[in-house]
Amino acid sequence: MDGSTAADVTLDRLHEIADAFARRDVDGIVNSFADDGEFRNAKGPDYWGQSFKGKAAIRSYFEPLFANAGDVRWLHTSEFICGNRAVTEWHRTATLKSGERQEWLGCDLYTFRRGLIVMKDTYIKVVA
Repeated sequence: MDGSTAADVTLDRLHEIADAFARRDVDGIVNSFADDGEFRNAKGPDYWGQSFKGKAAIRSYFEPLFANAGDVRWLHTSEFICGNRAVTEWHRTATLKSGERQEWLGCDLYTFRRGLIVMKDTYIKVVA
């Protein structure tokens, strides 16, 4: 057992994290993670995508993302919690500096410890 309880995450906490993404608040996003937290992006060189471990690595992903797509938006459409795990479903839109328009449906699978994210694993629908 890892000492986790249902109090590790609440709907209010999920909404706080969603609000940080909506504001494009890199500090708010990074500070939602535990020091040993991990973000797994849906895209990457490995079958799990690409992994960013620790706050500095997580920041190194989100700062350029917001710099490259100033209008990136996530609209959360659903969420649920089970113990120290949570799922959020969302619709993401963005326009890259290159002019490329992105529109994805996705979900995040979270694991929390004492209100902080220890794992955020992202999955997206890709239009081919």
